[in-house]
Amino acid sequence: MATITAVPFLRHLSATPTMHVRHTHRGRLAHAGAGQAFWFRPLDAAISEIPLDDRELSIVVTLRTADLQQLSAPVTVTYRIVDPALAAQRIDFSIDLRTGAWAEQPLDAIAAPLHGAATAAVVHLLTAQPLEKALRADLAGLGASATAILAADERLSDLGIQIVGLRFSLLRAEPDVERAMQTPARESIQQDADKATFARRALAVEREAAIGENELANQVELARRQEELVATRGRNARIEAEQAAAAAAITTDAEAGRIRITAQAQADATRATGEAEAAAEQARMDALRDVPATVLTALALRELAGGLPAIDHLTITPDMLTGLLGRLGGGATTAPAALDAGER
Repeated sequence: MATITAVPFLRHLSATPTMHVRHTHRGRLAHAGAGQAFWFRPLDAAISEIPLDDRELSIVVTLRTADLQQLSAPVTVTYRIVDPALAAQRIDFSIDLRTGAWAEQPLDAIAAPLHGAATAAVVHLLTAQPLEKALRADLAGLGASATAILAADERLSDLGIQIVGLRFSLLRAEPDVERAMQTPARESIQQDADKATFARRALAVEREAAIGENELANQVELARRQEELVATRGRNARIEAEQAAAAAAITTDAEAGRIRITAQAQADATRATGEAEAAAEQARMDALRDVPATVLTALALRELAGGLPAIDHLTITPDMLTGLLGRLGGGATTAPAALDAGER
């Protein structure tokens, strides 16, 4: 929008480079071009401002395909005004000389024929195709074809408009039809997902089996090592037992030899003692061989007395005393007497 500055009896206009300004003074063209800046008298001036930048128009085309299915095709048309003089002659681009705003709505006047031309081009491209083929069509190719059709439309070229391009958004069928068409793809995706799930489960089972085999192999190896350990321990125990038996045999032989030597020594000592006692007894007997019987009797009594228990009282009868005295005195006898000894 142009900027207008007011002073008494005059006004100044400044336009941007994207706006083409046409100033007519009393029916004659005074200024024309983009980015104009000039003074003018509002009483005898008419000014138009035509945009030179690219503009976009978004529309939704609803049509029926060859198989009588409804299809919605959102499209965006990009255009620009390449002949401002021609556009100013066909469409009212005049501005308010006080505010600089358009007095009418020139872009709406451009949008109406452009909308019709774009709708006709889209319908021409899609109505001859069945719904599924139309939905699978290349949107870039459709846009290029529609752009070519609009570029050849004389109604737009007579307005000084050039079509920059037309692009399609996502084509949509009716919701029920779209869901029905999506079902096979969804089922296929679900089948692929199920296959992936089964494959993952199968892989998990294989891994579990491999883990089980590894555990079993480890257990077998552990059992083998335990068997080797038991065998080694048994062999070591056997060796220890044999060594202990050999040591015990050596000890037993040494003990038996010692016992045998001790017994032999004891036997020799006993034999020597017996021989000494026999010799002493023999010498004793030899010494007593010529001793009188009375002496022997006295010696025997003395030894007997040494072995008797303690005697508190002894009673000797005359008979005993007579016989004893007779033996001691060589047969002489004395009168019997009674002796009562109170002590031994």
